[in-house]
Amino acid sequence: MTHLLEVKDLVTRFYSDGATIHAVNGISYTLDEGESLAIVGESGSGKSVGVMSIMGLIRFPPGRVEGGEVLFKGRDLLKLSPDEMRAVRGGEISMVFQDPMTSLNPVLSVGQQLMEPLRAHLGLDKAAARARAAELLSLVGLPNAAERLKDYPFQFSGGQRQRIMIAMALTCNPSLLIADEPTTALDVTIQAQIVELVKELQERLNTAIIWISHNLALVAGMVDKVIVMYSGYIIEQAPVDDLYEQPAHPYTMGLLHAIPSLDQRNQERLASIEGMPPDLRKAATACPFAPRCPYVIDRCLQEVPPLRAVGPNHTSACWRAEELRKIHNFGEEL
Repeated sequence: MTHLLEVKDLVTRFYSDGATIHAVNGISYTLDEGESLAIVGESGSGKSVGVMSIMGLIRFPPGRVEGGEVLFKGRDLLKLSPDEMRAVRGGEISMVFQDPMTSLNPVLSVGQQLMEPLRAHLGLDKAAARARAAELLSLVGLPNAAERLKDYPFQFSGGQRQRIMIAMALTCNPSLLIADEPTTALDVTIQAQIVELVKELQERLNTAIIWISHNLALVAGMVDKVIVMYSGYIIEQAPVDDLYEQPAHPYTMGLLHAIPSLDQRNQERLASIEGMPPDLRKAATACPFAPRCPYVIDRCLQEVPPLRAVGPNHTSACWRAEELRKIHNFGEEL
């Protein structure tokens, strides 16, 4: 079976002041047409750097993709020329960034910014590009779309600007949409609206989606499968329901503990993961989560655990993964 996207052993490093930052450490995963994937983890886990590497957006200095393959529709994106990659970016793969105010050009009208990729990638004339731009604004739920094409980003609310960014990402009907924490700067009501909008658009357009987030609760009802990253490694990946019902890595369990519950009567504070993430300037020689792990054993301090199958399409990089999957009460000790 040919996957839409196949990432194989992707490695990305950054070089600064004589130090090497091990940002992404040999990650591998696949995505099929129309499928949705969430990549979750705390800040510094490598989730955004991983997708920026796919998009060819890592610049040297200071960063560089050091190894691996990124097969998209059978072509290795890492081997494309800058001109070939520009044709893929925006045309076949689009990205929605975290802060729409810094992603939109403040001195160009929204119409100009929507029309530019339509003319560059699809060769539309000005009238056709304007009509398509208005259609896209209507598609993402902005009223009076044709009239608002002349407006500038500051004339829209935060939620409206994010809708515009989604419209821009969809201009050329991409096969893959990457959303890098697109709701972080928005209040919870607008977050829910944006999530619903993305789900509706995916179903309507059959676009594959990679959703980057630090929030496991946010992605629970919107993706098919989840990848959990820590310290530049994939430490667990599974179908979404299986991950929530039977997590097989202590870090994933910690993230699930930290999800707020509607019933907090018996819990004064949300659970937290003790300790700090590892120093990425040092190459891992043991499990990177071991210093923070309540289930650590001697082997964790001696070897980096590989991803191993613990269930159907469910893998975990933990030496005690099979035991952890048997725990239904997360507070239970092994």
